Amino acid sequence: MRNDAFYPIGTPGQPWTAAEREAWLARQVRRRSYATDVVEAVERLRAHLEVVEYGRIEYGSEGYPLFAVRSRGWDETLPVALVTGGVHGYETSGVQGALRFAAGHAADYAGRANILVAPCVSPWGYERIQRWNAQAVDPNRSFRADSPAQESAALMRLVAPLRDRVLVHIDLHETTDTDETEFRPALAARDGRPFEPGSIPDGFYLVGDSENPQPAFQQAIVAAVEAVTHIAPADAKGEIIGAPVAAHGVINYPVKRLGLCAGVTDARYVTTTEVYPDSPRTTPEECDAAQVAAVRAAIDFALAQG
Repeated sequence: MRNDAFYPIGTPGQPWTAAEREAWLARQVRRRSYATDVVEAVERLRAHLEVVEYGRIEYGSEGYPLFAVRSRGWDETLPVALVTGGVHGYETSGVQGALRFAAGHAADYAGRANILVAPCVSPWGYERIQRWNAQAVDPNRSFRADSPAQESAALMRLVAPLRDRVLVHIDLHETTDTDETEFRPALAARDGRPFEPGSIPDGFYLVGDSENPQPAFQQAIVAAVEAVTHIAPADAKGEIIGAPVAAHGVINYPVKRLGLCAGVTDARYVTTTEVYPDSPRTTPEECDAAQVAAVRAAIDFALAQG
């Protein structure tokens, strides 16, 4: 089924111009507070983690400081475990899961790994519960040298000195019903393409790197998360969101070629989590806990393998 006129902005078949982007921006409304939900939570972590302000996002009169937290007593001889959340600002459990891991578990790895957590890469999108940034650019397709997204460029600058030392990177995401009702239709309209309706997987799944799939690593994470929440099954085509299922709850993308956050380092072990908070079979608390379980399992597996 095609629906060329599904989205209310733009002319079907024609990519957006500056005028359509401005019309889209005018529709975006602040719905929650980055300062309250994220910055205050980061400040509470100063008691046992080092807080790093690694950049600032500016859109007109609005500015957002970007924060990461890292292990106290950083040891240059130890491997680095990188956790990122909120690359898509609307994906709440990615942000909350990263903060919850930092608060409750980052110190567990003292003497074994340096932990670096960037809990909310896209604060403007977080406040508006939006996938894109204020320029209608998807940060999670923008992790490349000529990045058009301030958010992506700032994170790349943060990790650049560590790029070769990161052992494991886990990027925390969600797949929501609004992917199908808002964000995919908006993408099709922005790019002047027809909207092709799809389906939303009911449950947790992982996106590995097709160039470096590490199947045992991915399955260790799935096994840990399965104790917390359900894993998404394949659809009738044996796929999840249009990609072939490589193993239980796992698909693979070429993360560097697509400019995904998971490709921002040369880590041996990389993955992107996807929880489904709109499922009637789960809760926000369970989604946050699933993200934490995934982070812990990823780091534990990577350290055990060396």
